Amino acid sequence: MFSVKNKNVRKIAWVHNDISKVFGKKIKAKIKKSLDKKTYSKYETIVFVSKDNFRKFNETYKEIRNEYLEPVKKEIIYNYIDKEKVIQKAEENAEIQFSKEQINFVTVARLAPQKGIDRLIHVHKKLIDNGLKHHFYIIGEGPEKEKLEKMIIENKIEETFHLLGKKENPYPYIKQADYFALLSNYEGYPMTLIEAKLLSKNIIITDTAARETVENYDKAEIAQNSEKGIYNGLKKVILNYKKSQKEEKTNTSPKEYDNSDILEKIEKLIEKK
Repeated sequence: MFSVKNKNVRKIAWVHNDISKVFGKKIKAKIKKSLDKKTYSKYETIVFVSKDNFRKFNETYKEIRNEYLEPVKKEIIYNYIDKEKVIQKAEENAEIQFSKEQINFVTVARLAPQKGIDRLIHVHKKLIDNGLKHHFYIIGEGPEKEKLEKMIIENKIEETFHLLGKKENPYPYIKQADYFALLSNYEGYPMTLIEAKLLSKNIIITDTAARETVENYDKAEIAQNSEKGIYNGLKKVILNYKKSQKEEKTNTSPKEYDNSDILEKIEKLIEKK
């Protein structure tokens, strides 16, 4: 987090993640937590992209006061999504065509510990070994890329678990997948889930703050946030896939997403004196 030095401008911080899971428990993490609390005290307002992030932040920091010993203001504002752009770009051609014989899962995520791709590789291997055939396609780059590539080779799943790297336009891949998966260790309010909903995709997630994103969405599965929980969740989806295939194809219209309330909140926040 950068230092906030200019006192002549309004300062607003946006929190996009579960703060309670970010730091860890080691001494360096405790020092960073303390330093970040001092930095947050220099902001006029802290904005959270989900109710869960707001709650976890308050549990972690209790209360943050500014230089005048007044509580720093806090607000919840969801992420803005350009619906028309997502739908339009999803119509473009994908470089890779997914298997038509087996169920396909796609994940768009940074290859970092938070996203739990290493855990997913273990689960995928167990499912394949137990005869539950499927494909996983991961779009994204990150610091764990080499580690994950090695794991894929060691587990001999190169034919079914695919790291596609960064894609400037991931939407055609999301559109052609049978399920969008985000099986992270922890999350904020993921924009990728909103985009998957806009494309009317089936979704499976772990029980993190991301559950807030799929409230009242009838095409979402929430798996317990553990290796066993993910295994059971994916197993259920794969076994039900053939039975539900025909039904899903009859309901592929884009979902609504209203940005007007979000824009109004942002405008009010910026215009405050």
